[in-house]
Amino acid sequence: MTKIDYQTEIETIGGEPKTLADYQGKVLLIVNTASKCGLTPQFEGLEALWQDYQDKGLVVLGFPCNQFGGQDPGENAEIAEFCQVNYGVSFPMHARIEVNGKQAHPLFQTLKKAAPGLLGTKKIKWNFTKFLVGRDGEIVQRFGPKETPESIRSAIEAHLT
Repeated sequence: MTKIDYQTEIETIGGEPKTLADYQGKVLLIVNTASKCGLTPQFEGLEALWQDYQDKGLVVLGFPCNQFGGQDPGENAEIAEFCQVNYGVSFPMHARIEVNGKQAHPLFQTLKKAAPGLLGTKKIKWNFTKFLVGRDGEIVQRFGPKETPESIRSAIEAHLT
């Protein structure tokens, strides 16, 4: 199994640089998001997971991406406002990144390598692909875009105990 590197640099949606070290020892659900996608209502389910399990050690991390149909074209401030106003998102959102190609963020390079998709594909096929990371940093599971936050609750709960 592959672990995430807690020294990986990320940027909050507000522009603050940080690393994944803030989340060490937590169960992470890392998601590439989009504001103008048919799956955008999953923000509601992701927020529900955050509200239900943050006290048990879950952190939902959203990473906007505009690589799939140009479905997150706004600036980071617009994305943040959209998510908060329309879905009450309070879980950590980050600056828009790329998840595929030469400019793919190092975090997503690691996630894709460790947890390939259907038929072993490394590429992320669409918005709202979800990666579950255990408390020890092990990348344990990848969930496709159509797997709703509600449908993966039991997998998350198994790592919170």
